[in-house]
Amino acid sequence: MTYKKPSDAELKEMLTPMQYKVTQHEGTEPPFSNEYWNNKQAGIYVDVVSGEVLFSSLDKYDSGTGWPSFTKPLESENIVTKTDFKLFMARTEVRSKNADSHLGHVFDDGPAPTGLRYCMNSASLKFIPVENMEAEGYGQYLYLFKDNK
Repeated sequence: MTYKKPSDAELKEMLTPMQYKVTQHEGTEPPFSNEYWNNKQAGIYVDVVSGEVLFSSLDKYDSGTGWPSFTKPLESENIVTKTDFKLFMARTEVRSKNADSHLGHVFDDGPAPTGLRYCMNSASLKFIPVENMEAEGYGQYLYLFKDNK
């Protein structure tokens, strides 16, 4: 798939105000009242801006933070990290590679097997349930869920 970032005008039309704030201006949505923090459905999470594949529900866990958290990316080549000093301390920001969307942060206090906690904003993600993956162009990832139904 080819991923590209729409123009700013297109983004303002296609995204909600919260999605725009989070993805384009490094915002953070409220914990425990966002769309995917407690989602337990099987599927994949993609960048709400570009559709880049980011995470799988198979790597999602309840971190107790109120945001969707993952142990690892599904497609690490679609993830870029950089140091963020916005809260007067060094944190590792996570962005999508092609759309350059702010997704959240990664911390080293996660569970095995990686020890990482990719703490993401629901507003930066679009969830594709298993039953819609083929129709939405993500059929190549169905193999992940064959033995996990």
